[in-house]
Amino acid sequence: MFEEGAHAYLRRSRDVIEATIAALPEAAVEAAVEACATALGRGLPLLVCGNGGSAADAMHITGELVGRFLQERRALRAICLADNPSVLTAWSNDYAFETVFSRQVEAYGAPGGAVLGISTSGNSGNVLKAFEAARGLGMATVGLTGEGGGKMAALSDHLLAVPSRSTPLIQQVHICLYHYLCARIEARLAG
Repeated sequence: MFEEGAHAYLRRSRDVIEATIAALPEAAVEAAVEACATALGRGLPLLVCGNGGSAADAMHITGELVGRFLQERRALRAICLADNPSVLTAWSNDYAFETVFSRQVEAYGAPGGAVLGISTSGNSGNVLKAFEAARGLGMATVGLTGEGGGKMAALSDHLLAVPSRSTPLIQQVHICLYHYLCARIEARLAG
C-alpha cells in the first residue's frame, strides 16, 4: 500500500472516507453525539478506551473535551482509561489485562454515563469487557471500529464502523469521526 507513493495512499484514504460516507448513516453519528453529550451535559462521565494507536486516540479525545476543541467552555468529565500507567500495570500484573478497562468502568462509571471504545478490529478483549461493565451500570456504549464492528457490534448502542480492514486507514477515518464528535458535543454544551 505504501510502496505506490504518497498520492496513491491519499487516494486510498479518500476512497475509505467516501465508503464511510456511503455506509454510515448520518443519524447514527448524531445518535452517538447525543449519547455522549447527554452524559457530559448531566455531569456524568464519558470514559474512553482503546489499545495502542486507539489508546492514543482515546487520550486525544479526552484532551479535547477536558480542555477545549474549538470553543471556550467549561471542562467536560471525559476520562481516558489508558492514561494511568500505575493502574494499567498493577491491575494487569495482578489480575488480567483483559479486565483493565472494565475495572476502571467500575471505579469511574455511573448510570447515565457513556463509554466510547475504539478498536479497529472490534474484537479487543479489554474494550469488550469495558462495554459489558458499562451495560451492567446502565451506561451508553459508543463503538468506533473497522468493517462489520467485530464483537463490539453486539455490545454497542451506537456503532460507527469504518468499512475497511486496513488499520491505518480505519484510524484515519476514526480521527475524522471523533473530531466531528468533539465539535458537536462542544457545540451542544458550550452554551
